[in-house]
Amino acid sequence: MTEHVLPKLPYDYNALEPHIDAKTMEIHHSKHHQAYVNNLNASLKDHPDLQNKTVEDLIKNLNSVPEAIRNAVRNSGGGHLNHTFFWQVMGPGKGGEPSGELLEKIKSSFESFDKFKEKFSAAGVSRFGSGWAWLTVDKTGKLAIESTANQDNPLTESTVAILGVDVWEHAYYLKFQNRRADYLATWWNVVNWDQVAHNLKSAKH
Repeated sequence: MTEHVLPKLPYDYNALEPHIDAKTMEIHHSKHHQAYVNNLNASLKDHPDLQNKTVEDLIKNLNSVPEAIRNAVRNSGGGHLNHTFFWQVMGPGKGGEPSGELLEKIKSSFESFDKFKEKFSAAGVSRFGSGWAWLTVDKTGKLAIESTANQDNPLTESTVAILGVDVWEHAYYLKFQNRRADYLATWWNVVNWDQVAHNLKSAKH
């Protein structure tokens, strides 16, 4: 059996201070993300045919997952996939604006970079309950802002996320309490635009 494992963070827990506090990062990664990994492995233990599939494959083809474990795979597999992605699109000393093709695509899709940030943040703020806001690209290369509930991922609807932000309370509650909009406003300071540009290139292949 090939077990899914918790990926190592590409930076220290305190690396995103003062924007995201070290204690939140530690709990978010070592407790919440670890729980998704543990629960995903538990749900697959009696399904050897699914154990060698990547988490992307499982989420992309949820309908082929047996109904008895589909919801568990959707939630825990989605949680593992989303968080693995989330850690990569952030980094210390990041933020600012993207450049090159990514910036041009954002401008042509959303009028301006500032308008894009406004719309993206609004998607996160207005997500009822727990979930995510995403910048996605479809098969034609078109960019869109989406929001999903819980741990759902745009892959299920055949679009590919190139940027995403976690708006579950566990992502911000220690520092921001109920002020989700404040969390989103400061989160832009840690966005790793180089990674987002790389995600856009990868999505084309």
